[in-house]
Amino acid sequence: MENHITQISREDLEDLRDAFNKIDIDNSGYVSDFELQELFREASFSLPGYKVREIMETFIAGDTNKDEKISFEEFVGIYQELKSKEFSQTFMKTITRKDGIRSFGGMSGNSSEGTQHSYSVEEKVAFVNWINKALAKDPDCQHLLPMNPDDDSLFRSVRDGILLCKMINLSQPDTIDERVINTKKLATFKMTENLVLALNSASAIGCMVVSIDAHDLMAGKPHLVLGLFWQIIKEPDLNQRAELMLQQAALLDCRQFVSPHDVTSGNSKLNLAFVANLFNMHPLQKSHISDMYASHIEAETREERTFRNWMNSLGVSPNVNHLYWDLCDGLVIMQLFEKINVPVNWKKVNKRPYPPLGANMKKLENCNYAVELGKDVAHFSLVGIGGQNLNEGSSMHTLALVWQLMRRYTVQVLSDLGDGEKVGDNIILAWINTTLGPKNKHAHINSFKDKLISTSLPVIELINVIAPGTVKWDMVRKQERGMMNNDDKLNNAKYAVSLARKIGARVYALPDDLVEVNPKMVMTLFACLMGYSLNKAPMKKT
Repeated sequence: MENHITQISREDLEDLRDAFNKIDIDNSGYVSDFELQELFREASFSLPGYKVREIMETFIAGDTNKDEKISFEEFVGIYQELKSKEFSQTFMKTITRKDGIRSFGGMSGNSSEGTQHSYSVEEKVAFVNWINKALAKDPDCQHLLPMNPDDDSLFRSVRDGILLCKMINLSQPDTIDERVINTKKLATFKMTENLVLALNSASAIGCMVVSIDAHDLMAGKPHLVLGLFWQIIKEPDLNQRAELMLQQAALLDCRQFVSPHDVTSGNSKLNLAFVANLFNMHPLQKSHISDMYASHIEAETREERTFRNWMNSLGVSPNVNHLYWDLCDGLVIMQLFEKINVPVNWKKVNKRPYPPLGANMKKLENCNYAVELGKDVAHFSLVGIGGQNLNEGSSMHTLALVWQLMRRYTVQVLSDLGDGEKVGDNIILAWINTTLGPKNKHAHINSFKDKLISTSLPVIELINVIAPGTVKWDMVRKQERGMMNNDDKLNNAKYAVSLARKIGARVYALPDDLVEVNPKMVMTLFACLMGYSLNKAPMKKT
């Protein structure tokens, strides 16, 4: 019989790491056998003592070094085994009776989806209470609120898409132009439009939504709804800030005693121990942090944030919190190469965890290989760029590579729709003007630097052609004597970007990119609209 091992999501893996670090108080990288039960409890997977002893007996029997210590990787392996199909069938009662856990669906082979899912009641209640408070005065949500934390109203509340759109704007203000949200006479089509808008906007702020569609949300599937809520709400998450702080502490060899959760939850004893250790190790210490790490705490640029959100929306691991720091070992870059169909020989790639001695050399080898792939296989223009530049976090060199990755990813979709025909700027420009036609000649553009783009009128006119009836013209500001002020330009840009996402184009460009006519991001926006249009009516070769 095939032994099916459950795959662990990135979020679950991060939770397991936090749990492991909390038990591994001496930061040795291992936990002892007598700590395993507490570790399972910390990982929200409580097991009775006799089951833990059985697990340890099995583990020790197969432990080649016989040290009776468990590394993080070994713990993840045990956790996966416990979550596997055969174990779930054997210990079904243990799992389904966990306090505060609700299961639905069925085990593989018995449910329509082939998988049993579960969610935390405590998590659901927390979301309900937060949403009830945060959106209590929003007039567009009064038909949904207040939700009852004791029933499934949370999962039903996302059906029309309004709540999700509002939550995204709470997390990242002005991501969605709320004039675009359908709020009246909500037939199924209008609700689907809202959900598509929400999903594409969530992707634009870095949420991974590749396995979720509007039908899933309309059906109110609990694990998908909660998973999306968590990604949306955690964007400005304090745990992320705490992790960044602890990474800085690690540079001073002072990452002991606390996990990000300990910091944000206010664990006074552990936080006191952390601060005392920091003070004792480095009293009145001057900064010796490198420029790359120092830049980690600086505000990121709009371009950096756009690239980072694009990567995270593709599900790269680890999650990219800082563009230069998190790319300096090359692993994320390798994953992005695979996204653009550049094969990666993973046998040549050094993987985490790196050895204490020679860790940076392993990272540098990865970066050298990444540059090699870019030059020799992807045929990128990487003149003057070496692996050391990426390893050191050089912003200029990293951005040059990342932009070419994003551009290739964007136009690759067009090439696929066009039977493999290479798509360049000229083809996209020709499609724009041809699609607009002679009736909209006033909206034609000569390049992605055309000043007319700052008004967003070419984008709005194009959307009106490829998705008739979408544009509400009373919301569009017009030029007067060939001029438009900056407020009107921004108003149009916000409307244009949200319209593009609403019709189904996964746009990462921001309104400011249109107003300032950022040619790189402008190109990606038009390419996404072209992809949407061609996907509706596939390109025919002449």
